Amino acid sequence: MDEQAFQDQYPDDYAHCFGCGRLNTAGHHLKSYWEGEESVCRYTPEPKYTGGFPGFLYGGIIASLIDCHGAGTAAAAKAREDGKPISRFVTASIKVDYLAPTPINTELEVRGKPVEIKGRKVLVDLTVSAAGKICATGSVVMVQIKDQ
Repeated sequence: MDEQAFQDQYPDDYAHCFGCGRLNTAGHHLKSYWEGEESVCRYTPEPKYTGGFPGFLYGGIIASLIDCHGAGTAAAAKAREDGKPISRFVTASIKVDYLAPTPINTELEVRGKPVEIKGRKVLVDLTVSAAGKICATGSVVMVQIKDQ
């Protein structure tokens, strides 16, 4: 993908998130891009992120993938609608449904679809898949930070 990741467009003051902050040296450095009307992020979790059952991902990491990719999707969708640069969003609500064990050492694909933009609030539906199988679904309500 040739375009710049959503997260790489965040102002430096908002680029320290553990999940997606480019300035957080210990973070995951998630990167999200448009694929048509959906956003996509790909991430391969390391074995150290295993959950209670060996070989499968800790649920908190799955939630963080949904959270960070949802925030990036909300920011990009709002920027696209307004014709302005990307601004930063924070989580107002997150819901995650775990459908199947999610393997580690396997590339995961997180997809997001903005379903509603209402003022500073954006709702995004998301899926997390491994090898083509949906392992988790989620929805987030993201709110644009004021006065950036």
